[in-house]
Amino acid sequence: MSTVLWLGLLLGAALLLKAYLQDRQQTAHTLLRNYPVLGRARYQLEHLGIFLRQYFFAMDREEMPFNRAQRSWVYRAAKNLDNTVAFGSTKIATTPGTVRFLNAPFARLDEECQETPPLTFGPECRQPYEAKSFFHMSGMSYGALSDVAIRALGLGAAKAGCWVNTGEGGLAPLHLESGADIVFQVGTAKYGVRTAGGRLDEAKLAAIAQHRQVRMFEIKLSQGAKPGKGGVLPGAKVTPAIARVRGIPEGQDSLSPNRHPEITDVPSCLDFVARVREITGKPTGLKFVLGSDAWLQTLCDEIKRRGPESAPDFLSLDSGDGGTGAAPMGLLDDVGLLLRDSLPLVDNALRAAGLRDRIRLIASGKLITPTDVAFALCLGADMCVTARGFMFSLGCIQALQCNQNTCPTGITTHDPRLQRGLVPSDKAERVAHYHRNLVKEVEQLAHACGLPDARAFERHHASVVQASGVPVNVATLYPRP
Repeated sequence: MSTVLWLGLLLGAALLLKAYLQDRQQTAHTLLRNYPVLGRARYQLEHLGIFLRQYFFAMDREEMPFNRAQRSWVYRAAKNLDNTVAFGSTKIATTPGTVRFLNAPFARLDEECQETPPLTFGPECRQPYEAKSFFHMSGMSYGALSDVAIRALGLGAAKAGCWVNTGEGGLAPLHLESGADIVFQVGTAKYGVRTAGGRLDEAKLAAIAQHRQVRMFEIKLSQGAKPGKGGVLPGAKVTPAIARVRGIPEGQDSLSPNRHPEITDVPSCLDFVARVREITGKPTGLKFVLGSDAWLQTLCDEIKRRGPESAPDFLSLDSGDGGTGAAPMGLLDDVGLLLRDSLPLVDNALRAAGLRDRIRLIASGKLITPTDVAFALCLGADMCVTARGFMFSLGCIQALQCNQNTCPTGITTHDPRLQRGLVPSDKAERVAHYHRNLVKEVEQLAHACGLPDARAFERHHASVVQASGVPVNVATLYPRP
């Protein structure tokens, strides 16, 4: 036997002995203490199990938070490939919660239809905003996403004609490079527009508003990933550039408070909306996950008392079943109403108060396919936004490592080695294709229902399958006032 082989065997034996002694002596893991070395296989298999289930064992429509059928639709749309399916649907149509759109006996011919018309936000603001599309990007923060991902999303949004939402991480130079329209989110930590003590810095806010691309301001009260809890950016992801944009120390965990210190009730909330709108001159709205619907009545009553001009220009309604942010399981799984329940409540409350024409309604929460978006429009949304849909268009594989700086596709990591795989110029095309193909198929659904455009959807155009297996019209499930 050669000397090299003997040396290899001796080295291997030494490493095994070292691992054996380490496992026997440690006290943190019972399994390793009782089964040294061999017990390590359990932890490796537990980690690999996520990917084994995803690629080999789970059926096309079983996975969470997004199944293979949903992801595959986005991937093909982003690559501008044929997305038709042959030989029948694989979707079990009798599953409770399944949406069925109600086609008209005489569908609209293409030449009878029109592009979905634009919608104006804040017509009485000094600088109102006309949004051309009904589908846009939800908040994705600079810092939570990599530089290359932010650049690709911006370039893609500019090609598609939709807006980019900064998320709570502030406005970075990368956001401005593409020329895309921008919604600036004012989070609870006021990143990018904060004083040293975390309050609103009016001078910084005014400077942000000077950028022509910044079209609207969104004050975040809560988000679907963690209603009632602020965001967390691990210190490992707080690079010098991110620290400068956010106005925080480099290399330290970036923690947002549970709420805005300035906002303690409905009157102070409307005061803050008015303050931001007055400083910026641009449409200003609120983002939240709905919990108690009694709050809606209080909000509407206060707006009526002050006058319709005091109302937010839009409400961004998020779903309580998670989002791009990492969060404690209790908040992620069990807090806040889901979008399909909260959206009709908000729409009804605004209609009952006579404010529906004054306030635009934006829906957010797992809206990544044409069915998701069309159903939200049926329930009362004026606009739909998604973050994870656009992440999938960049190549996200749902590795569930967004908060660990180890994203294998380079989207949510600051590791240059992993970012290298994401080429912004190429991925921007996929972002634009995804947007265009989704809009096209939502409009196809509208035409099948006999409608001229996607914004004409109403509740009676869809049914939802109940526990009995019988579909019930949405207008019956959620009657309007």
